[in-house]
Amino acid sequence: MELSQDIAKYIKSTKYEDLPQDVVSYTKLCILDYFGSAFAGSAKPPVKMIDELVREMGGESQATLITGGETSVANAALVNGAASHIVELDDIHKASIIHAATVVIPAALAIAEWKELSGKDLITAVVVGYEVSYRVGEAVSPSHYYYWHNTATCGTFGSASAVAKLLDLGEEEIIHTLGSAGTQAAGLWEFIEDGAMTKQLHPGKAAMNGVISALLAQKGFTGARKILDGDRGFFKAMSDEFQVEKITKGLGEQFKIIENSYKIHASCRHTHHAMDLMIDYKKESQISSEEIDRITVKTYQVAINITDNDDPNTEYASKFSLQYCTALALINGQGGLDQFNDQALWNDEIRSLMKRVDVQVDPEIDRLYPDKWGAVVEIQLKSGETITKQTDYPKGDPENPVTAVELLDKFMKLSHKLPEDDRELFADKVMALESLENVKDLMKATKTTHVS
Repeated sequence: MELSQDIAKYIKSTKYEDLPQDVVSYTKLCILDYFGSAFAGSAKPPVKMIDELVREMGGESQATLITGGETSVANAALVNGAASHIVELDDIHKASIIHAATVVIPAALAIAEWKELSGKDLITAVVVGYEVSYRVGEAVSPSHYYYWHNTATCGTFGSASAVAKLLDLGEEEIIHTLGSAGTQAAGLWEFIEDGAMTKQLHPGKAAMNGVISALLAQKGFTGARKILDGDRGFFKAMSDEFQVEKITKGLGEQFKIIENSYKIHASCRHTHHAMDLMIDYKKESQISSEEIDRITVKTYQVAINITDNDDPNTEYASKFSLQYCTALALINGQGGLDQFNDQALWNDEIRSLMKRVDVQVDPEIDRLYPDKWGAVVEIQLKSGETITKQTDYPKGDPENPVTAVELLDKFMKLSHKLPEDDRELFADKVMALESLENVKDLMKATKTTHVS
């Protein structure tokens, strides 16, 4: 059987009744977590620009925009995907290095609302979308990740799979959906060199392209049958090393969505291990930055590739600076959304300590990546004392989990511009999603709760 056919068979055969209760509960938390990030990001300048473009382009009123109003399902996926990624608090999967929520959920929501499908339909599609995107990501990582943003590339397969499930496509149509999705899969890391806004385009386009791919397949539009494993397919073109068996091993028997990690710091996930350690040390010692001679952060190579920036000059760039995030976490004792701002960026104490933070690769930690996103932090005091702190799992990993209560609190904080009653009602709707007969009823609530 062809690889795409294996995936298509899985997508077609998966039913809500097949999902264990813990998977259903976890999926609802993923959806709630998505909305928190989307509400928080909806008024950010890059998202406003994408939203403005979409409104200029026009579109049938098929699906709700997180920014207010309605547009076509493809345009809604674009805007709602971009909005949920920009505050850097969306979920992450370690082994595949993918933020699935920001790609899969906006695509699935748009179609489910348009077709007036049920909450159970949406949950099933999200589970399927996460599963496929994570498996593709695992197959090509970590080599793919050097040039390619996995959320944009591998995530496209996830959004396409979720939409194909909601449209109830046949196996042949799903194969063609995957083919069209794979040929559109793109997203280069070069934006990080100058802090360009392109990163927000990545999840938006991945969500949009998944929608387009499935809708075209429904009309008979064909895509490459061997888009993943063909001689000119995704694997060979975009990865130095790939493991095809990662796609099918345990497919249909496991639910990778429960391997998902949640973010509590509003920065690149590759900075979170050091931030956790600094925050813990701050609580233990109440150390003054003036007492510190040097901080050394030892971690895996990918973290250095993405976050080695000892002089960030924008708020967004600071989120991708391991040196800055380490200093910020120690001085402020927290790393939430309200901690990243222009005032903190140019704070003399933070910038002074940042210059005393060295980052380097630890061979053993690097060997264990991406199964473990670990770090060792050595804090050398001017007194001559050296304190060593270590973690294998940043807060929010399944091995170091956050609770449902903590995620609800995170949602309430991220959507703080909305009236408290509206926030509570919306969260209740999401957490009872399996009883919802029409997703349109959920999206109606965003029309009165969106942040503009």
